[in-house]
Amino acid sequence: MTDTVFDVLNQPPALEDYNLFTTDHALMQATELNGADWAKDRLTVYGSRLGDAETIEQGRLAHKNPPQLKLFDRFGHRLDEVEFHPAWHSIMALIIGEGLHSAPWAEPKPGAHVARAAAYIMHAQIEPGSQCPTTMTYGSVPAIRKDKHLAETWLPKIYSRQYDGSNRPVTQKTGALIGMGMTEKQGGSDVRSNTTVAKPVGAGGPGEEYIINGHKWFFSCPQNDAHLVLAQSPHGLSCFFVPRWLPDGTKNAVQVQRLKDKVGNKSNASSEVEFHNAHGWLLGEEGRGVPTIIEMGTYTRLDCALGSTGLLRGAVAQALHHVAHRRAFQRHLIDQPLMTNVVADLAIESEAATALALRLARAFDRAEDDPVEAAFRRLCTPAVKYWICKRAPNAVVEAMEVHGGNGYVDEGPLGMLYKEIPLNSIWEGSGNVMCLDVLRAMQKSPDGLEAYFADLIPARGNDKRLDAAINDLKTEFADLSEIEHRARRVVEKMMVTLQGALLVRHSSAAVADAFCASRLGGDWGHAFGTLPKGVDTRAIADRALPV
Repeated sequence: MTDTVFDVLNQPPALEDYNLFTTDHALMQATELNGADWAKDRLTVYGSRLGDAETIEQGRLAHKNPPQLKLFDRFGHRLDEVEFHPAWHSIMALIIGEGLHSAPWAEPKPGAHVARAAAYIMHAQIEPGSQCPTTMTYGSVPAIRKDKHLAETWLPKIYSRQYDGSNRPVTQKTGALIGMGMTEKQGGSDVRSNTTVAKPVGAGGPGEEYIINGHKWFFSCPQNDAHLVLAQSPHGLSCFFVPRWLPDGTKNAVQVQRLKDKVGNKSNASSEVEFHNAHGWLLGEEGRGVPTIIEMGTYTRLDCALGSTGLLRGAVAQALHHVAHRRAFQRHLIDQPLMTNVVADLAIESEAATALALRLARAFDRAEDDPVEAAFRRLCTPAVKYWICKRAPNAVVEAMEVHGGNGYVDEGPLGMLYKEIPLNSIWEGSGNVMCLDVLRAMQKSPDGLEAYFADLIPARGNDKRLDAAINDLKTEFADLSEIEHRARRVVEKMMVTLQGALLVRHSSAAVADAFCASRLGGDWGHAFGTLPKGVDTRAIADRALPV
């Protein structure tokens, strides 16, 4: 009798000790095309660090060991502290060390936002929870820079690449992170219904101190050193800078009620808080809180699109790796025509998302100096967030199914990706909010639509299906009746057409042809794996393999 019946056979090796950048042709190409080719060496190093088995294990441990709330010490003193597993601090040191929280501001240069975006897409595949405090810090800088006193005190700490997870005043720390508090129980996205109030200590006005009382239903990352908070002041809804510690070295009166038990995003702390005579400093003018914090939201929406792009790529990479090693019916799964169709279809979706997300990041790089790019950014930020975040969940589910029962076992990486993927569609405005924001951008800035169509012009004449889609889109805008009812349909057409234009101009012939045939030409089913005959599915799959 032998033990061969108990041998582990036909199981793929773990996808680890690989480079997330150099094995992702779509990401490398989009990084170069959008002006960040100078960053390829650094991105190669970061891609290798992220793909290292030890880093992947740290990400798994952070996800499997959620933070714990510690409200009081053993003597009854109020603490309001969040305790994290050591793996969380390890991952945070990695992402802050790479500068994903502030590098484009601290070291501005052409392509800086694109370079950061490429790194962000890679990081999402390994440990996305750490991206929440990173993103909010990144988005807070434009608002903080407008207040001279806050900028002098806080920006050097924010720009620092030394992660400091200690709970003490910012003057005693080597680095700082920023969060935000917008939504309340009764309002959600309708922040103008907020009931939290702020009263001036003195005369009030920009940069002045206020006393805040009320609550926040979602208060992201209570461990961060300060938060941008919306509250009703005497002249309307306003934005306040609320530090965790006050200038005199005492704790601010922001009391954590509980941590949210979320479906995913397990490594990161989200909380409910109450303000009991907390101190905050007015950012901008009274009554202008939404425009002040929306600027922060613009950058966090970019990161929602980037994060979903990364999660999608992570799932597709796992699926491709699996089918390249797993055998069934005397052939590798990738050689089975129907499976090749599935993974090729997923690869197309991932590459289209990458091309679109990095194109948007380019607009962030150029918006200050180029009115056309600024108009493109205003219109397309909510549209890109909507489309990528809507498309990615179905693709991740399909990638999980590729693994069979092993994909549904939470011990592997697909469980984390699956539970994380709905978040970006909800955070910073759900689908309807994004589509309505696109309509508002069209109404306020007609030049945005002109900037959008300008991106399509160079691709015209290269594919009849793309040309037809562009003409169809123009028909949608010729009749604006019931435009709100059609908002999702219009945004969908805008984004899939732009993806087609980007792929026709810059991707491989096989990918561009398959995308146009399926997404634009209508020769497609209702699920992934229904690409039409005649497309080169194997070439598409091979292009996306993480090898």
